[in-house]
Amino acid sequence: MKLATVRTPSGTAAVRLEDDGAVHLGASDIGAFLADPDWKERAASAAGERFDPAELDFAPLVPRPEKIICVGLNYRNHIEEMGRDLPSHPTLFAKYPPALVGAGDDIVLPAVSEQMDWEAELAVVIGSSVRHADRAAARGAIAGYTVLDDVTARDWQARTLQWLQGKTFEATTPVGPALVTSDEVGDEPGMRITSTVNGEVVQDDHTSQLLFGPFELVCYISTFVTLRPGDLIATGTPGGVGHGRRPPRYLQDGDVLTTAIEGLGECRNTCRREPSPGR
Repeated sequence: MKLATVRTPSGTAAVRLEDDGAVHLGASDIGAFLADPDWKERAASAAGERFDPAELDFAPLVPRPEKIICVGLNYRNHIEEMGRDLPSHPTLFAKYPPALVGAGDDIVLPAVSEQMDWEAELAVVIGSSVRHADRAAARGAIAGYTVLDDVTARDWQARTLQWLQGKTFEATTPVGPALVTSDEVGDEPGMRITSTVNGEVVQDDHTSQLLFGPFELVCYISTFVTLRPGDLIATGTPGGVGHGRRPPRYLQDGDVLTTAIEGLGECRNTCRREPSPGR
């Protein structure tokens, strides 16, 4: 199944996507929907209000996740282009919900940064609470997968050893358009992942090249925190980021960034420069 959060005249709605439109699932968004332990059965049998496919306006898949946990340095070629050593454990950082935008929304390029960079990523969506997971528990806790782009302010990221300030500028991180449930993806997601800027392919890789896969990440993260329905894990980006190029290349006002994963869909976002503070 494919599930999404869409905007309607009365607010947001969780929907099941079909070839001829979408069906209301009876919840305000996918995060709220996944909080019901019976969400799989409800999703399969829902027969609520229908929405025309031409009118679907995708909100962030999970608008207000409790946690957005991101993984850095998780593809060998990206680690090499950034001049770092292979990690022995996942490199983790966080985002906050205001960073998220929908699959077709504008990305805001902050006025204070001139080094906004693309990072196509496979995102894990948690479907049930889990702590101290083994592989079987991790498999059962994953609702499915979606597309995310960890658009990063490289100049702010490099200010300190901690990356947070470069990773969670508001309205910079597209996520969606849909949650594709695990049964459609399989146990070891192996899909082509790409990003393009104005139609030019800048990243092109395969999610099978992850150093730490989805199950391993759930096991590791759930060791120190309970993962809950709607939490997102961004699994890291492959090589081809703008900061790793010589000379470096960054997103500009008006650029169209398209982030796609085979079988999951794509985010297509126009970059808009934020006015300078005080204007």
